[in-house]
Amino acid sequence: MPALSRREALAATALAGLVAALPAWAQAGGAQWDLTDLFANDAAWDEARRKALADVPGLTRYKGKLGESADTLAAFMVAQSDLNRTISRIYTYASLKADADLRVSTNQEKQAQAIDLYTAFGEAVSWASPEILAIGKAKIDAFIASNDTLKKRFDFALADTLRRADHTLSPESENLLAGVAAPFSGPSDIREQLVASDIPWPTVTLSTGKQVRLDDQAYTLNRDAPNRADRKLVFDTFWAEYGKFQNSLGAAYLSHVKADVFQKKARRYPTSLAAALSGNNVPEAVYRSLVAETNNGLPQLHRYFELRRKMLGLPDMAYYDIYPPLVALDKKVTVPDMRGITIEAVKPLGPEYADMFAKATAGKWMDPLPRPGKKSGAYMNPGAAYDVHPYLLLNLGENYSGLTTYAHEWGHAMHTLLANKYQVYEKSDYPIFTAEIASTCNEVLLAAYMVANAKTRQEKVFYLGQQLEAIRGTFYRQAMFAEFELAVHDKAEAGEGLSGEKFSAIYLDLLHRYHGPKVAVSDTYASEWAYIPHFYNSFYVYQYATCISAASYFARSILKGGTKERDNYLSVLKAGGSDYPYDILRRAGLDMASAAPYQAVVAQFKDTLDQVEALIA
Repeated sequence: MPALSRREALAATALAGLVAALPAWAQAGGAQWDLTDLFANDAAWDEARRKALADVPGLTRYKGKLGESADTLAAFMVAQSDLNRTISRIYTYASLKADADLRVSTNQEKQAQAIDLYTAFGEAVSWASPEILAIGKAKIDAFIASNDTLKKRFDFALADTLRRADHTLSPESENLLAGVAAPFSGPSDIREQLVASDIPWPTVTLSTGKQVRLDDQAYTLNRDAPNRADRKLVFDTFWAEYGKFQNSLGAAYLSHVKADVFQKKARRYPTSLAAALSGNNVPEAVYRSLVAETNNGLPQLHRYFELRRKMLGLPDMAYYDIYPPLVALDKKVTVPDMRGITIEAVKPLGPEYADMFAKATAGKWMDPLPRPGKKSGAYMNPGAAYDVHPYLLLNLGENYSGLTTYAHEWGHAMHTLLANKYQVYEKSDYPIFTAEIASTCNEVLLAAYMVANAKTRQEKVFYLGQQLEAIRGTFYRQAMFAEFELAVHDKAEAGEGLSGEKFSAIYLDLLHRYHGPKVAVSDTYASEWAYIPHFYNSFYVYQYATCISAASYFARSILKGGTKERDNYLSVLKAGGSDYPYDILRRAGLDMASAAPYQAVVAQFKDTLDQVEALIA
């Protein structure tokens, strides 16, 4: 993968100052996080775990008493929150140690103990929501009005519990629904087992002579092969194998969809979509607007595929040509370079953000580089952030991809830090619907900075090409997935017959529509729906598309505007989980149920296409 050198991205003197400000461990780029900020050692952690476990049963002393007075309700809410806060810190320490080296069994055992502690806590407070609902809205509202603790810390949580009253069943029915969780996970388990162990994945020989057994992982690694014939071989062979299991995989997915329909009926929601969105109180119009406006923006996506054909020097364009990079750029960027570049890139977010970012990234809060035994991927763990700070696990390559991951995950950390600074603990945690906005906005600002500071036309085209791919993969592709889920559930709720063959027909129609008349899509590729495990977490993937849309909207307004636009965006991060995410964004001037955010990302896509076309003309 391409990378970026420090000298070519920034003025040498400016970056030297940024790197020099780092402690020696950070300049080396290989340091791990410092977990002593959480607990001094394993013994201290175990002492805290044992005490928390002993404290859990004490929460039941409030059972049946929450309606006695505002003070009693407040006492329970504080006790529950404080213990949850402690358990979160205990779990964070154990999970970070476990992920640092998956080969150390004692740390995996500690993580299991922490999970058991969370389970015990959940069981000890499972009675609370039904009891609050039984007390009723009028009395709870009166309690909140008369008690400062309830008003400042728990008013939103209590209001959210009451909001769900119409969809909360009797205790007996709730217990029955809780019991179907395990059998309803069966379709996903079956799909996973089929893919992981039962499908006899074929082996192909590439033009290099390399033999590849084409399972899911190998497909991902080889779908962008530089040789076009190899790409076609990989696609044709891989999707044909999925197609052979279309009926079994279709039966598994249909069972999952039927479970969604059952649960929406049981909880008295009008649609499965409404049931899925109700957790964060997101209107259905958000989802349906996303799908509609993505379709309106398809001409720009089709234009991108034609640009891709030209840049790759192809006589025509096929579905198997969508992954090879448009331009190669072989330049190195170290972890200290990533910090310096990102500091410069996020300067449009203002002095408070910049100062907080500089101080945070100078601390021992992350484990940045890959090594044997370490958990793969990247994440920001906010579990103990309120009392300590976030921790980041990264596996950075010293290239542009690593740089974008660095900026992305630190965007999550900054969201957490700002929410914690401006909200009480109980209102600081934020849902997925807003979580990816901060991280993606950082990526957009980074991309704009890299383009502005590129030293050659090739560099500029490379960074612009990365932006195009990010929007294609995160906006258009995820919206296509969202449209597939919506079509399937709408048909299921209308009583239409569904099967693996029908799913493939729906998906193939989407592939043709999204990729346009000039991209050849073989019928064999219709089985791709069976490859997407996210479909078993219904109506989840749309949030990737909504977040990049919101991030594009805010980033464009910040770069084109001033203090007002910047502070408007930061108000979203500072709000944390103090309100429903849709309402937080609407107060910031962005109605996710309208066309505006989706038109913004399409406009960014168009502008980027314009720039690339001008550079290669």
